[in-house]
This record gives sequence, structure tokens and C-alpha cells, in this order.
Amino acid sequence: MSANLILSEETISNAIYYIRNQKVMLDRNLAVLYGIETRVLKQAVKRNISRFPGDFMFELTKLEFENWRSQFVTSNSDKMGLRYAPMAFTEHGILMLSNVLKSDTAIQTHIQIMRIFTKVRQMLLDTTEMKLDIVQIQKKLENQGKNIELVFSYLDELTDKKETEKPRTKIGFKK
Repeated sequence: MSANLILSEETISNAIYYIRNQKVMLDRNLAVLYGIETRVLKQAVKRNISRFPGDFMFELTKLEFENWRSQFVTSNSDKMGLRYAPMAFTEHGILMLSNVLKSDTAIQTHIQIMRIFTKVRQMLLDTTEMKLDIVQIQKKLENQGKNIELVFSYLDELTDKKETEKPRTKIGFKK
């Protein structure tokens, strides 16, 4: 794999958004990652639309599009290619794109994107497992006295504070 095909995790992670309770990537971001124009990606999808059911790909509604677009401060959205609502691809939709886009760049980019999605999923599982472990410890130590409850309440406060500490300006996943 050549050096120019290697994309950073941050580049890919910043292109993952959370829309309709799903992790998705938008057509324009995927097109940049694959090294093609957005219109070429959309044409390929439209030619193979039967491969992209609603749980693989969807177009943003007008309200979703306006909310997403308002995240970008620009005086001329037409120049950014934002005249039309973007297509949002779930992880399965991105997998299907690999069958539609067959260039070497697309294949290498696809592999990297799938690795990032796998890491994101594992991080979520690890966090959930840790919270479940804490709850189990809490249950075991409930009868030990109020001092332990106080420690766990402080832990909960710290966890909540850490999660809400960073103000986010974008919709989506960010490390």
C-alpha cells in the first residue's frame, strides 16, 4: 500500500456522524476518502440502487440536512456542493459500496474505514462492560455502609462530568 493511500484514524473518525441513532458516513466525505467526485459516487449508487436498502443508505430529510448544514459557517453553500441533501451510508452501506467502487484506492480506503468502525464498536463495548462491572461491584458492596455509596456517587459524578466535559461542535463520533 503506498503512503498516499494511508488515511489517519482521525480523518476517518471525523467523517463518522451519528444520525437517526446510527453511525453513518456522508457521500461527500466518502467521495473524498475514495478520491472521487461526489457526483460519481452518487451515480454509482443510483445505478446500483437495489444494493442499498434503507438500512444501508438513506438521504437526509430537509430538516436533518438543514441541521447538518448549519454546523458549517459558510456564505455560499452551493460552492461546497451542498445544494442537495447528502446520502448517509451505514456500515453495511459502506460495505456495499466496496462492491460498487472497485478501484485500488477504494479497496484500501474501504479496509481502513471498516477497521475504524470495528474500533468504535469495541470502544463502545468496553465502556458498557466497564459500567456493568461497576454496577455489579456496587451491588456486592451495598451492605458495606454509606462510605462506599459515597465513593460510587463520586465515581458516577466524575464519569458524567468526563462525558459532558468536551463541548462538541459537530454531529458524530469524535475520539
